[in-house]
Amino acid sequence: MNQRNRGRKVAVIGAGSWGTTFAKVLCDAGCDVTVWARRREVAHEIQVAKRNSQYLSGINLPKSLKATDDLSVALRGASLVFLAVPSQTLRQNLIDLEPYLDRRSVLVSLVKGVEKTTTMRMSQVIYDTLDLDEARIGVISGPNIALEIAKEQPTGGVASCVDLAVAQEIATAASAPYFRTYVNTDVIGTELGGVLKNLIALAIGIVDGVGYGENTKAAIITRGIAEMTQFSVAQGADPATLSGLAGLGDLIATCQSPLSRNNTAGRLIGQGYTQEETKEQMQQVAEGITSVPPVLELARELGIGMPIVEQVQMVLSGRMAPKDLGPHLATEDDVPQPEQTLTGTQEGAWRRLLNRLKGPST
Repeated sequence: MNQRNRGRKVAVIGAGSWGTTFAKVLCDAGCDVTVWARRREVAHEIQVAKRNSQYLSGINLPKSLKATDDLSVALRGASLVFLAVPSQTLRQNLIDLEPYLDRRSVLVSLVKGVEKTTTMRMSQVIYDTLDLDEARIGVISGPNIALEIAKEQPTGGVASCVDLAVAQEIATAASAPYFRTYVNTDVIGTELGGVLKNLIALAIGIVDGVGYGENTKAAIITRGIAEMTQFSVAQGADPATLSGLAGLGDLIATCQSPLSRNNTAGRLIGQGYTQEETKEQMQQVAEGITSVPPVLELARELGIGMPIVEQVQMVLSGRMAPKDLGPHLATEDDVPQPEQTLTGTQEGAWRRLLNRLKGPST
């Protein structure tokens, strides 16, 4: 237990697999945690049985974890409020919790998505809805497959806020023996890494469902991180963030894990299931599917090419057969194209990163 968390009251809004898992992380880090569940029966099971059988089957939750379906109870005295609800319902959840929110609380998004109607990142939705100071808005991202973390398999994440001291406070609250939390002030890059890797994971799932092998998947991952980085840097992110836990780390975990919702959704679609059939079979939201249209809309506004994400959209809309996604990795004509790179000032940023990684010259 982290002694610095003794007496630190925190709330988790959302009791799905990730919200419940993160509530466990916070408890194991020594925080006083209350999780809010939309459905009374879920809150009751967590509160009484210390289980969430629908979303985390077989996991015993900490005895200290409290649960409620009453937002006023969950938020009472909470200095940190972690948000773990579907991206498309975040705005309404924020409106619902605003009357009970301590005006000094810091809100931390655990949500890896983009609002479909506005193309806003989740931190932007928080700012837009509640008009908070940016120093009171944080995000956590990284290679975070919920069930593995619930089983206390070691991993890490990144806590980000424009105010480094606030990022450190969030990281302290969320550092358990099996979960190491690092910090940065690049909210844009940290958040976009978590959004964009879902789209690449859909592509990986699709080609996996078709039956393509490791070469195809390696090509998509490599091309995918280039697309992710170029898009994020155009939005103001530090390219180094995309090579870290919130970018490459999350991408690898999401692409290779059968526990990944986006990988699973892609695999089902690659096997011929419709989006509706996929949703029914999974009984959970695959954030990547809802994020594809708004990300592509932003990419077009920025003049950024995202061929892999474009092809995922074509598969989802029925304009491309899943088996054709692999051969269309780079171009739709026969003219060889240069490998996608970052140009101009972005190239200088990459060079600085590579020089840092190489260390001082001798």
